Amino acid sequence: MTAVVSFAHLFRLSDDIGLFEHALGAVPRREHGYCVDDVARGLVVLAREPNPPLEQVRLLNRYLAFVTAAQAVDGAVRNRRDTDGRWRDQPGLGDWWGRALWGLGTTAARAPSLNLRVTALARFRASAQRRSPWPRAMTFAALGAGEVLLAYPDDEPARTLLAAAVTVIGPPGTDPAWPWPEPSLRYANAAVPEALILAGVCLPDEAALANGLRLLAWLLDLETSAGRLSPTPVGGRRAGDGGQPGFDQQPIEVAALADACARAYDLTDQSRWLTGLSRAQAWFLGDNDSATPLVDTTTGGCCDGLEAHGRNTNQGAESTLALLSTAQHARRLLAAP
Repeated sequence: MTAVVSFAHLFRLSDDIGLFEHALGAVPRREHGYCVDDVARGLVVLAREPNPPLEQVRLLNRYLAFVTAAQAVDGAVRNRRDTDGRWRDQPGLGDWWGRALWGLGTTAARAPSLNLRVTALARFRASAQRRSPWPRAMTFAALGAGEVLLAYPDDEPARTLLAAAVTVIGPPGTDPAWPWPEPSLRYANAAVPEALILAGVCLPDEAALANGLRLLAWLLDLETSAGRLSPTPVGGRRAGDGGQPGFDQQPIEVAALADACARAYDLTDQSRWLTGLSRAQAWFLGDNDSATPLVDTTTGGCCDGLEAHGRNTNQGAESTLALLSTAQHARRLLAAP
C-alpha cells in the first residue's frame, strides 16, 4: 500500500465551529465537544498540504478562528469547548498552549494565502511571550517557533521561545543506555529531538543539533523490533523496561517519529531517516506488533490505538491527524521516482 492522503474523515469530524475530539467508530461523538489540542494539530496538517483545494482552505480558516478564539489577552490558551461555542475551562499553559503555538507557527510559515500567514503570525506572537513550566508544552511550542524561524529568520519572539525550550528540555543524560533527558518516555516523544534539531538549525546551536540527532537515532533504535516499529505504549517506558511489545500503542507516538525523521532527512539528507519514516508509514498499514492495519480505507480515518489482539476501532481526531501527517511525509519523501 502507498501513502494516500484522504481528508474525508477529517471533514466528517468537523463542523462550523471546529473539530470533534472523539468518535464512536467513524461517527463523531458531539457530546464531547472540541479541544485546541486537536484543532491545532489540524492546523499543522492543513497548512503544509501543497496546493490545497478551496474546501481545505476554508477548513484551515475555521481552525485558525477556533485557536484564535481560545487565546486570552495575556497569551494563555483555553482548551475545551462545547457545541454551543462555550469554553469549558480557564486559559492555561499546558500542552494545548504549546500545540496552539505549533499550529499557529506552521500556519504562519506555510499557509496558502498571505492573509492567513499574517494573521497566524500575529496570533503566534501574542502567545509566544509566555513560558510554560511543563517541558512537553515547551517542546510543542518550539516546533511552532522553528517553523516561524525557517520562514522569518529574524523573528525575535520565536527565537527567544525556541532558546527557552532548549533550556527546559535540558541536555541528554549521562547514561549511554538511557540518554533521554527525562526519566521516562511518555507520549509524542520524538517531538523532543525534533525541537532540538530545529533549534540547532535556526538559532543556530550546534550542540542542540547534535543532541537532537543523537536522541532521535536512539529513540528510533529503541522503538524498532525485528525491523518494524514497536513504539512506546500509552503507559510510557522507563530505563530497564523489557517485555516488548507494549500496548496500547498510540498513533500520536508514531506520527511524532515520522515528523522528526522527515525533519532530520530534510536537514541532513541521510537515508537512515527515510528508513524511520518508512517504518512509521508501515505501522499504520499493518506492519506492526499485532499485524493489524490502523488505517480505515473506507472512511479515510485511523483507529485510535493498537492493542495486543487487534485495534481500538474508534476513529477520533488525534489518530486521524496522526495518519494524515505521516502520509503527507511519506507522499513527499517516499514516493517512487
